[in-house]
Amino acid sequence: MKPGIHPAYRPVVFRDRSADFAFLTRSAATSDKTVEWEDGNTYPVIDVEISSASHPFYTGTQRVVDTAGRVERFERRYGRGRRGR
Repeated sequence: MKPGIHPAYRPVVFRDRSADFAFLTRSAATSDKTVEWEDGNTYPVIDVEISSASHPFYTGTQRVVDTAGRVERFERRYGRGRRGR
């Protein structure tokens, strides 16, 4: 890599607040907040809204979306055949 043009690549903690889950990895992401990790060291922490611990695909709580109901609701609301207006 060319020196001086890349951001610092260092250990960072990513924390999923909704699932009370955190993991330590390396990243170029920055944060002003810090957290003391299990090894006793302090690392920057980045709060995320969703991770593998809370995503429905990974947790098995995936729901089937009722697309037919949505289409019917759209047609009721906006009517059929109003394209030419």
